[in-house]
Amino acid sequence: MIHEDALNIYTDGSSYSKPRTGGIGIRFVTIDDAGDEEVEDLPVPGYKNATNNSMELYACIVALQKASGHPKISHLNRICIFTDSRYVVDNYRKAIFQWPGQKWLTISGTPVLNARLWKQLVREIRKAPRKVEFTWVKGHSKNPHNKAVDRLAKQSAKNAVNDPMSIVAVRRKQTKKSVDIGSVEMRGQRLAIRIITCEYLRVQKLVKYKYEVLSKGSKYFENVDLIYSTHDMRAGHHYEISVNRDTSNPRVLNVPCLSGCLPQNDQSVCYD
Repeated sequence: MIHEDALNIYTDGSSYSKPRTGGIGIRFVTIDDAGDEEVEDLPVPGYKNATNNSMELYACIVALQKASGHPKISHLNRICIFTDSRYVVDNYRKAIFQWPGQKWLTISGTPVLNARLWKQLVREIRKAPRKVEFTWVKGHSKNPHNKAVDRLAKQSAKNAVNDPMSIVAVRRKQTKKSVDIGSVEMRGQRLAIRIITCEYLRVQKLVKYKYEVLSKGSKYFENVDLIYSTHDMRAGHHYEISVNRDTSNPRVLNVPCLSGCLPQNDQSVCYD
């Protein structure tokens, strides 16, 4: 898998919960004049409150930043990034050619998550001194380089000293159910909800909310789902909202009471 004419870069991202941390692993591999592999590992401290996908992306970004100053880059023809992340390999072309023209929204209209990192990756690809190629490798394979960056990513996550890349307000959910995307159908109804997390998506100027349904008479009672909005709501507060009619692109249309009008001990209101 190692190309003699390339700067070969193995990358990986990792994340832990309790507490939520993330890290990256990067290894450069080149071939010397004798035909032997030369290996260089890049230890990078991790980030607090990071997701696995964001770390997979960020590993590629840092790798390309470091590649520009590599002592052998002027003698090589290309940069080959090897990653076990389908998230990266399946979407980087969309980030270059498709999403910018769609205002960083997917075909269904939902925001592209990690858009700031995707934009940064595109910039680094375009700035790179050589053509950049991405290759998917199977995770947890016997490939020694893939194993090495997996270890580096986990070490990085355990050494998470950097501040979060994005701020997410979090409150403990009250239901025992886990998040199930699409479990709450968008039929133009009104719902009583409690906000669990909120994250501002700066690129799209939207807020991503994780919420639980409080409407006891609803078939969605206690379901946990995601929705997007331009309205400002706060984690831990109760609201009544009206929603759109597109489950593939859930949006809050209106929030009659923006001050958390439902008492936190009252879950009896039913609008759907």
